[in-house]
Amino acid sequence: MSYLFTSESVSEGHPDKIADQISDAILDNFLAFDPHSKVACETLVTTGQVVLAGEIKSDTYIDVQKVVREVITKIGYTKSEYMFEANSCGVLSALHEQSSDINQGVDRGALEEQGAGDQGMMFGYATNETDNYMPLALDISHRLLRELANIRRENKEVTWLRPDAKAQVTLEYSDDHTPQRIVTIVVSTQHDEDVTNDDIKRAIKEVLIPRVKAQLPSHVQELFNDDIQYHINPTGKFVIGGPHGDAGLTGRKIIVDTYGGKGAHGGGAFSGKDPSKVDRSAAYAARHIARNMVAAGVADQMLVQVSYAIGVVEPTGVFVDTYGSAKVNMTDGEIAKKVTELFDLRPGLIEKNLKLRQPIYSETAAYGHMGRAAQVIKKKFERPDSGQTEVKELEVELFTWEKEDRVDDIKSAFNL
Repeated sequence: MSYLFTSESVSEGHPDKIADQISDAILDNFLAFDPHSKVACETLVTTGQVVLAGEIKSDTYIDVQKVVREVITKIGYTKSEYMFEANSCGVLSALHEQSSDINQGVDRGALEEQGAGDQGMMFGYATNETDNYMPLALDISHRLLRELANIRRENKEVTWLRPDAKAQVTLEYSDDHTPQRIVTIVVSTQHDEDVTNDDIKRAIKEVLIPRVKAQLPSHVQELFNDDIQYHINPTGKFVIGGPHGDAGLTGRKIIVDTYGGKGAHGGGAFSGKDPSKVDRSAAYAARHIARNMVAAGVADQMLVQVSYAIGVVEPTGVFVDTYGSAKVNMTDGEIAKKVTELFDLRPGLIEKNLKLRQPIYSETAAYGHMGRAAQVIKKKFERPDSGQTEVKELEVELFTWEKEDRVDDIKSAFNL
């Protein structure tokens, strides 16, 4: 019997995503000037106010006020009527030094001996239902909001959009887990005061949807149909939004950040955490494994779990679930054993192999950490230094965990 599955995304202007982007921008600035920085930065945003809290261990200094205001400006909160504006909002920093009790279990000199920054379990997932090995409902949800932000910044076809928005997509699947059609699309977008609901519906259906549809391969375009049920700003009005409409906190959108409810989640958030925190680095490593395994043809979909104890180097366990979709004559337990032979999951080696000590995290903080394109870009950072401004330009590699660089090794190991 067919079934329905739903995933949602939120825009970069959503309060929780503002908090994530601020936390990751602060992390990036510390890593740019001191790659060995230990950072755990939490952010709260509300009406006219940003509060930073957490632990930092670093040999550098950054101007957190400047970083915060730059992030808010880039997102688009630049008007006083939003009641949260880059140049006028208060910024309170309660950041302090990392606990030495934690640090002694993590820092041990050689990368090979680095212990996990905390206990816990992390998951990675991949499915071959999309080209980027992501669940389709989440992929479409992210695309809707990325394109909505593009339309807002262009300020041509639609001139009344504000930064806060959410999207949700429901798909119908067949018994063999193949997407059949889009059942429902929900879009809620913040807007200026003098805009009617008819204006909003027309913009979503006649501007946004065609632009998103054009980005998709033909077999996905066919899932769009005349029977889709649209819920566009279903409350009828969305003028008050952003941190004035709802407080935002780092780490409250962990399902949006990962797989939209498919697979599983260990509960740990990503943003604001340096890669010694396995909540982040091991989740990326598990995604890297799952994507490469599915790309190699081991299974149609795969969930990978890895777990750690604080201060301990080797993972406490590795688990694999192929949901009965394995293409090799092996049990999931046997596949998991192969994974441990193919991939080094010691925290320090994850950092090294995935190049996670680079300032690469601001780009992850909206529209998902997974399914993105691995790419090399140049970034510029500034910090105050003895009355001067020190500028550093770096070439960094983004989304290394999305690279399909182990496919040949996996095919050889599994005789594919």
